Amino acid sequence: MIKQHSVVTLNYKVQTAGELIDQSPENEPLVVIIGLGQLIPGLESELMGKQTSDKFEVEIEAVNAYGERSEDLLQAVPVSMFGEHTPEPGMQFRATTDQGEQSVMILAIEGEEVIIDGNHPLSGLDLKFNVEIIDVREATAEEIEHGHVHSEGGCGHQH
Repeated sequence: MIKQHSVVTLNYKVQTAGELIDQSPENEPLVVIIGLGQLIPGLESELMGKQTSDKFEVEIEAVNAYGERSEDLLQAVPVSMFGEHTPEPGMQFRATTDQGEQSVMILAIEGEEVIIDGNHPLSGLDLKFNVEIIDVREATAEEIEHGHVHSEGGCGHQH
């Protein structure tokens, strides 16, 4: 049964407004440790208590997925900040902000200003998941300490 610090292997499909936006690749299920923030909160909560072979469908509201959109995360910055790079709408990059590193996307170019958006691309969207639990096991102390699942024989790198 899935609980805090379970290693869960699952297949998933996620849709918004009836459109498939992501899914686990065929023969490559997602493997995560519950309780380490590797999944959106609403999905992690729905997994609790489930077990191997369970299949379910669940709708996760935006607030429990990638959050609501925040107008505070829209900002105009000078084109000169991009140096020799030519900014174009749709480009994504990492930016240093007062809250630390975050991903931002260019929404528009308005004269000498670039309008950037720090919201997650899926913020403000309700999501519908189809999930199949393949396997459940307890995470090892080392996996919990390292913050990721190890394959047989260890994690293959130094910590």
